[in-house]
Amino acid sequence: MNRRDAAIALDIPLEMAKRHGLPARMSEAELAALQADPPAWLIQSRANREGRRPVWVHLTCTVCGFSEAARPKKWWPEFDFVHCAHHPAADLPPVAQGRVRCEYEQIGTRLVGVVDEVVQAG
Repeated sequence: MNRRDAAIALDIPLEMAKRHGLPARMSEAELAALQADPPAWLIQSRANREGRRPVWVHLTCTVCGFSEAARPKKWWPEFDFVHCAHHPAADLPPVAQGRVRCEYEQIGTRLVGVVDEVVQAG
C-alpha cells in the first residue's frame, strides 16, 4: 500500500505520515504491526483527536457506489448523501415534503454533498 492509504488506515494526515517517516510503500503486515504497537507520536495523535472530527471520511455515491476517502473540511455540514457530479437530478432520491435540497459542490474529487433541510415556516 502507498503512504496515503496507510495514512487513511491510521486516520492521520498525510503530512504527519511523511513527517514521522512512514515509507512511500508498506506492506499490510507492516501496517498491522504499526497498529498493534503504535509509536508514541501515533498514540498522542489519537489522544489529541478524541471526540473530534475524523481526519479522513469515506464518501460513497448514493447512485453508483463510487467511493473515495477525503479530508473533511470545517465548512462541511452533515450530508444526507453524496453523489458523483455527473449524475442527473432524476437519479437522486426524491426530496421529502417540507424539505429543500441544498447541494455542496467539490466534495472529494468529483462528488456533491447533499443536505435536505427542513423548510422553516414563517
